[in-house]
Order: sequence, then structure tokens, then C-alpha cells
Amino acid sequence: MKLQEIKDFVKELRGLSQEELAKKENELKKELFDLRFQAAAGQLDQTARLNEVKKQIARVKTVQAETKE
Repeated sequence: MKLQEIKDFVKELRGLSQEELAKKENELKKELFDLRFQAAAGQLDQTARLNEVKKQIARVKTVQAETKE
């Protein structure tokens, strides 16, 4: 992801409620599971996508922590 895409993603996250953030986190975790499964089977072409999804999950968790306060 490019810097502007990251900023837009975080801006979008900050506009979501806690429930929507939890839903987004679950979607990303499911995608990460699927990507890991594909990688183990040798079918994953975009290996960088694994790291992107991990970082997106971390961003979602960070925004969740910010909004809980």
C-alpha cells in the first residue's frame, strides 16, 4: 500500500463504530487465514499481501483502542 492509501484506510476506519471495526477485523482475519492456507499449499502468487493484511489488522486494532478511551 502506498502512503496515501494507508491514510485513506485509517481515515475510513476512524469513521466506523466499534461494532463495524470488530466486523472489519474479523473480515481481515478470515482473509489472512485464507492467504496462509494458500501459501502453505503453494498457490499464493502475491506473498506481500500477507504482510499487508497483518498491518491492516494492526491498524484496525489501533483505531479500536483509540476510540475506546
